[in-house]
Amino acid sequence: MSGDWLLGLGSALWFGILTSISPCPLATNIAAISFIGRRVDRPHAVITTGILYALGRTIVYVVLAGLLVSSLLSAPTVSHALQKYMNKVLGPLLVLVGMMLLNLIEFRTRGSELGARVGRRAEQWGVWGGLLLGVVFALAFCPSSAALFFGSLLPISIKYESRLLLPLAYGVGTALPVILFALAIAAGAGAVARAFQQVAVFERWARTATGVIFIGVGIYFSLVFIFRVW
Repeated sequence: MSGDWLLGLGSALWFGILTSISPCPLATNIAAISFIGRRVDRPHAVITTGILYALGRTIVYVVLAGLLVSSLLSAPTVSHALQKYMNKVLGPLLVLVGMMLLNLIEFRTRGSELGARVGRRAEQWGVWGGLLLGVVFALAFCPSSAALFFGSLLPISIKYESRLLLPLAYGVGTALPVILFALAIAAGAGAVARAFQQVAVFERWARTATGVIFIGVGIYFSLVFIFRVW
């Protein structure tokens, strides 16, 4: 695997992690963690539910991204247009996503309400409720998660013509923090409290840094491929 491919793979994983700890998706993940940790007296059940939740999210992103990328690349006209105009579109798109990450553009969401409703229904499924939560929460796009999925993952998946590997890395990234929290719950409540504090600090830093990078790269792409400055 080339260094360029590894960069794409690492980017997809990072976008997934950033998606999971952004404010709106984090609200649904907190609901999932509450559901997963309800049987703190049974560490094995906690870990199993966390893994099933991760599996549900990953399946949705792999299937959805795979279908979209395959559809776009299989149509000769669309594929040619993407190859010709992708870099031109990518510049403004990265600037837009970066502005959303920096909260320069904000939208109201109802992710926490959704988490509460689905969490109550998943209770009836037992351990397999984790799979249900993963699927439903992955489909419940917030502005930030939609921006990262459609504005970041799909463009790089199209660029690398990756129908499986990059979406898989993204899906794993979105579920990774929940798995870590499941392990923390199994280890003890004190570990969970400390982990939440660290996530809050890390999320602010990661979102700000990624937003600034996105805007910078987006401006560069716009200058080079749209305005032909260089």
